[in-house]
Amino acid sequence: MERVPVAIIGGGQAGLATSYLLRQRGIDHLVLEAGARIGASWRNRWDSLRLFTPARYDGLPGMRFPAPANSFPTKDEMADYLESYAANFSLPVRLGASVTSISHATQSFRLDTGDGSLEADQVVIASGPYRKPRVPPFARELDRSITQLHAGEYRNPQQLSRGSVLVVGAGNSGAEIAIEAAQAGHATFLAGRATGQVPPAAYALNGRIFWFVANRVLSVNTPIGRKARPQVLAHGGPLIRLSMDEVIRAGVTRTPRVVDVKAGAPVDEEGRTLEVQNVVWCTGFSPDFSWIHLPIFDAKGQPTHDRGVVGGQPGLYFIGLPFLTKLASAFVGGVAGDAKRLADVIASATGQSSRAVSSASRRAVLESP
Repeated sequence: MERVPVAIIGGGQAGLATSYLLRQRGIDHLVLEAGARIGASWRNRWDSLRLFTPARYDGLPGMRFPAPANSFPTKDEMADYLESYAANFSLPVRLGASVTSISHATQSFRLDTGDGSLEADQVVIASGPYRKPRVPPFARELDRSITQLHAGEYRNPQQLSRGSVLVVGAGNSGAEIAIEAAQAGHATFLAGRATGQVPPAAYALNGRIFWFVANRVLSVNTPIGRKARPQVLAHGGPLIRLSMDEVIRAGVTRTPRVVDVKAGAPVDEEGRTLEVQNVVWCTGFSPDFSWIHLPIFDAKGQPTHDRGVVGGQPGLYFIGLPFLTKLASAFVGGVAGDAKRLADVIASATGQSSRAVSSASRRAVLESP
């Protein structure tokens, strides 16, 4: 059976950043990416999606994002950047390697893929938790004439039928898709609880205030961050670079939460029936850790860890989880600090001190966004 010292599951921004930092420390490893191409998860998002953060904060360690500092990259530009990042540093990525199971082996971990199995002394899970589109059970009761799409399937308004559109979920995805539907000429309703919004003042100084808050203030190291973390994990983050007033000005009608279906039509919590021809479910994704056959989960089915280190399973780590250590953990440019911390832990476990990093490499890490 193939054996590697360290396996990284997932070749997105979290996995690639970790790979780069392990390479800087001279640690042999392998990145297992399920997609046929790096950046596939970005390319499969809706066409008009742009990052929430400007390009100055969208780079990974060692390589700045190649765009004007104040621009907001498209999802395809982000995918191209990740592909270039892996190629530029010759990162050891194996494409089409979907890990279907991780379990214990003798003094190591066993990873099963579609092409066979391998063993690893240490494993970094960087595949993200959210794999299953989440829709309420009553969605199946909607009339068959209503076009239903989950945000994970939505690409552009051309997929919608003629007539009105109900977008369920008032977070960032729901707000942006609702605006796009309204601008395409559809009467559009946006249902769901308000998630709040980042105040405009936070974007002052070219976004530096927001970036400071997302990295330093809303962190597991601060009382306010520890208080905010459960709320963010349970209900999603606030609207970023967008306000609900802007959504309404775009022609979108706000409506209460959708809670039921009556005679094939959605019904909100005030009992009003919404006669619409389209429903876009921006209700998120459910975690799916069913492929991890290790005793690492709490009563709610969430992995237990301390800043990504799984205490009960030496050699097992998570990166890229929402609010792993801070609000910015979920942003492309925010993963660097988490990746560096795990790379240091892995280096220590393999007997290679992070002091072995050359001064040039260390400058590259520190000077990256």
